[in-house]
Amino acid sequence: MIETKSLKFSYDGKFVFEFPDIKLKDGENLLILGNSGIGKSTLLHNLAGILTPQSGSIKIFGNDISKFSEIEIDKFRGENIGIIFQRPHFVNSLTVKENLQLAKYLGKNLEGDIKETLSSLKILDKIDKKPNDLSQGEKQRVSIAIAIINSPKLILADEPTSSLDDSNCNNVVNILKEQASKKNAQLIVITHDSRLKKHFRTSLQL
Repeated sequence: MIETKSLKFSYDGKFVFEFPDIKLKDGENLLILGNSGIGKSTLLHNLAGILTPQSGSIKIFGNDISKFSEIEIDKFRGENIGIIFQRPHFVNSLTVKENLQLAKYLGKNLEGDIKETLSSLKILDKIDKKPNDLSQGEKQRVSIAIAIINSPKLILADEPTSSLDDSNCNNVVNILKEQASKKNAQLIVITHDSRLKKHFRTSLQL
């Protein structure tokens, strides 16, 4: 179960983001919709443990991560959470394979199969390419590969379809849901893109 209560966050101590409570049962996926500037990425970074809330609780699989130390949250995130950021996070001097190897190392994971993961995303032929040699769509698929290589229990995606046309939007959402299902993971997508509503049974408006 993923549950937040009375969650608040502030960057400067003056303007405070207040987020609605989330209660997501095991096996459920969630779409969180909101306009620009309302704090969508901030919420995702709180859920990922990248940011620490000013107040409130974040329980993920029975763990209140808002009370974790920096070392504890880094370990928990590496073992349980895969993140697809709004802008791809690659080491551009490394190949796709090397970026995935780095993700595996940081997650202390010896099991994730790089070729199998890239094959499932239909980009195995890009394994020796560097990020700057990829198209935008291919970069997005590599971002998904990095997020899922360690078989996370929770996948968080920040605006994964914001710059895509309708066809590619549908493709990316279907890939995310398919990969979450394969990994037996829960998926939370945070976006302003209302086209995604038809893909999710459960949604939340910020």
